Amino acid sequence: MAAIRVILPHPHLPIPSWRPQLKPSSSYPRRAVAAPASLSPSPLTASLQLGDVIEAQQFDRQALNEIFEVAREMEAVERSSHGFRSRVLEGYLMATLFYEPSTRTRLSFEAAMRRLGGEVLTTENAREFSSAAKGETLEDTIRTVEGYSDIIVLRHFESGAARRAAATAEIPVINAGDGPGQHPTQALLDVYTIKREIGRLDGIKLGLVGDLANGRTVRSLAYLIAKYQNIKIYFVSPDVVKMKDDIKEYLTSQGVEWEESSDLLDVASRCDVIYQTRIQKERFGERIDHYEAARGKYIVDKKVLGVLPKHAVIMHPLPRLDEVSSYPFTYIAEMIVYYYECHLMLHLNPVVSLGSF
Repeated sequence: MAAIRVILPHPHLPIPSWRPQLKPSSSYPRRAVAAPASLSPSPLTASLQLGDVIEAQQFDRQALNEIFEVAREMEAVERSSHGFRSRVLEGYLMATLFYEPSTRTRLSFEAAMRRLGGEVLTTENAREFSSAAKGETLEDTIRTVEGYSDIIVLRHFESGAARRAAATAEIPVINAGDGPGQHPTQALLDVYTIKREIGRLDGIKLGLVGDLANGRTVRSLAYLIAKYQNIKIYFVSPDVVKMKDDIKEYLTSQGVEWEESSDLLDVASRCDVIYQTRIQKERFGERIDHYEAARGKYIVDKKVLGVLPKHAVIMHPLPRLDEVSSYPFTYIAEMIVYYYECHLMLHLNPVVSLGSF
């Protein structure tokens, strides 16, 4: 069981043994960046061509295995680094276009790009401080931004926005969260973390807790974990934020067993992973009464931890409010891995960025 890593290191990555090939654009001329002879693709990474990253369903098990293997290589690179910065993305420019607030997702992508030698253009509140405030459509914004960059990482408040952006752009688009729709890169991180912590993905019993109606992370995680065998998913949520039928129907079509429950203690006693989420106040609009009714109903506290199997872990995509107790924090710290996940972002997001070119 990994304890929390509160203090995160800031390594400089050396040059990997491979370099991505830029996706050509017919609309805009791109900078030609020739790869040095020493940076020829390895057999593993040569087939890792992701293109647009829009939804969790687009990945199959082979792709996931390759992504996770390269992420492990990135971890080894970090541990063995001695002050050398990578140049694998030198000459490439990433635009992070965020219409909703973000801390970890935006900064982890930008850190990954810079540590691999690339550059970043960023806007952290495009909904208010871009031409969107003047009524510009997402499509027109994308057409403009792709003229300045080689890849776009997009967070938007509307479900389906990433798909619209990808249909418009001639360069790769990565979905960093589209309203209550999906967050595929978070799901990649979550599944990678489960593999690291539990040691397997087949046969996992997963409890999804909290705001399941509006939580894009739980939707993407459900889609992605369905790629594995003998999965059992428990849905635990207040009535006003239950998991939507499209996810349930998808799981059923994939032969994944699922069950709704109102008893968090019972579910926790059965699970390998409890994935707790906050109730998302920003999705309730004027129905604050519904938010107050849902908030605080399911809290991971010492009682919940007391019934967990010894090997089990608590995960949370963050930000965290009061749905995970902070007392006694030293006891909870032994079983919670969400700060560790923040650290793993620095290994996984470079892989997603590299594979998209």
